[in-house]
Amino acid sequence: MRPWPAGSIGVMPSPRRALRVVAGVAVLGVAYGAGVLTGVVGTDADVKQGRSVIDEAAERINSNAASPVSRSELERAAVQGMLAALGDRWSSYLPAADYASFQDVLDGRYSGVGLWVRRDADGVVRVTSVQADSPAAAAGVAAGDELEAVNGVEVRGRTVADVVTALRGAPGTVVDVVLERGGAKRTVSMRRTALESTDVSVRKLSDSVVMIRVSAFTRGVGRQVRAAAQQAAKDHAGGIVLDLRDDPGGLLDEAVETASVFLDGGIVASYERRGAARRSLPVLGHGDTGTPLAVLVDSATASAAEVVAAALQDRKRAVLLGARTFGKGSVQEPARLSDGSAIELTVGRYLTPSGTALDGVGIEPDIEVPTGSPARVAEQRAVEVLIGLLADSGTSGRG
Repeated sequence: MRPWPAGSIGVMPSPRRALRVVAGVAVLGVAYGAGVLTGVVGTDADVKQGRSVIDEAAERINSNAASPVSRSELERAAVQGMLAALGDRWSSYLPAADYASFQDVLDGRYSGVGLWVRRDADGVVRVTSVQADSPAAAAGVAAGDELEAVNGVEVRGRTVADVVTALRGAPGTVVDVVLERGGAKRTVSMRRTALESTDVSVRKLSDSVVMIRVSAFTRGVGRQVRAAAQQAAKDHAGGIVLDLRDDPGGLLDEAVETASVFLDGGIVASYERRGAARRSLPVLGHGDTGTPLAVLVDSATASAAEVVAAALQDRKRAVLLGARTFGKGSVQEPARLSDGSAIELTVGRYLTPSGTALDGVGIEPDIEVPTGSPARVAEQRAVEVLIGLLADSGTSGRG
């Protein structure tokens, strides 16, 4: 799911169970700290009654603690503690309201300010992308900005879910965010609004080259890319640039469908899950293998976006330009709990068509574009590469 959109939370497909390959979801904090417990908590009678240690502890807290909290709060803390014990920063807990919002975001709808955020390994929460025509875009927020505080509360070290919850809210309400860029801090006030994300956009880079940008892999993106690519192949013979920069990932099914637009047969990726044989994710249908293709990536290209980039590079279908990608090769699956909340667990990892694992490594582009270069530098370089590919195709052939 991903660096999550600040205004919802992101995931993957399937009616009730969805695999998700998204970067940026941090482990929710440990709720129970260390301490010394005196006295006997449980008895043989407790064991015989089949009561768990969690039940026993909750009852003792409720009856004896100086400042007790509700049973639901204790249960949430217990679940968070269990997830923290996994030592996996991608596994997380979603309260019922957040899980519902998370489903909305996969459908391209949410109420917020138009940000995608992720938590780095050092606890820094950073903007990964900004939705066009959103409150965040109007306020001048940019990818790479560091979030210092939301409504006066420091966010460093907090979970992505907590930060996203703070940024979300009813349309018309205002949220104050402290940002840092290049050592300079500033505070921006943004009025939340109901947003519908447009995750696929198309624009011309030259008379013969079109760029298809994918901001995130939400539902329907694969179909939209296919339609855009078919139109581009007819109207722009010079080639297609697939822009996956600042794309945090999303639904694995949509990534497979997107890669399939440019492949004909074979596999897009393979998937390993505990206790199960490796499963291949095949190309869907017959894609366009003739139109010259370049793919733009950067350090924020993650998870499902890496599935697409790696498949096209591995299958020698495209030239990759930019910087080494984020390196998230694990897959999360949400499981709904009885109260409407959900836990997301890392259930496996994906591999490129050649069997390479990308987790913690990322994809090295074929042509490096220095980090920090203006966006147009990589775009112009991609146009030059496509011109070269087209020229090469005209100087050789098979009889």
